[in-house]
Amino acid sequence: MSLRSLTAAAGAALGATVLLIAVPGSAFAASGQFRYSYTTADGYEAVGFLNNPTSGRCINLATPAAEPGSVSRAPKNHTDATAIVFLATNCEGDTYYVLPPGRGASDRLLVRSVVFS
Repeated sequence: MSLRSLTAAAGAALGATVLLIAVPGSAFAASGQFRYSYTTADGYEAVGFLNNPTSGRCINLATPAAEPGSVSRAPKNHTDATAIVFLATNCEGDTYYVLPPGRGASDRLLVRSVVFS
C-alpha cells in the first residue's frame, strides 16, 4: 500500500469520526419497563406498560379500553431511570410523585402522565 493510499484512508477515517461526533444520535431512552394499572370500561382490571420509554419527554398514559378521562394508578418503575408521575396530563400541575428506578407505588397513587430523567 502506498503512502498516498494510507494518507487518504486516514483522512477518510478521521472525517467519519468527526461526522459521528457532530451528528446527534437518537434520543436517550430509559431501559426497562414502566407499568401502571387501570380499569376498563367493562370493569376489568388491566395493565398498561411502556417499554424503553424516551427520556425527557412527557408521555400521557394511554388506557385504550378505559372510559375517556379515567385515571391510571399503581405505577411501577422497572426502568433504569427516575420516573416523575403526574396526576394531570401533559406532565403539568403541582401534584406529582418521584419514582426512583426499580420502585413502585400503591394503588392509591393516581397518574395520567410520566416523564423519565
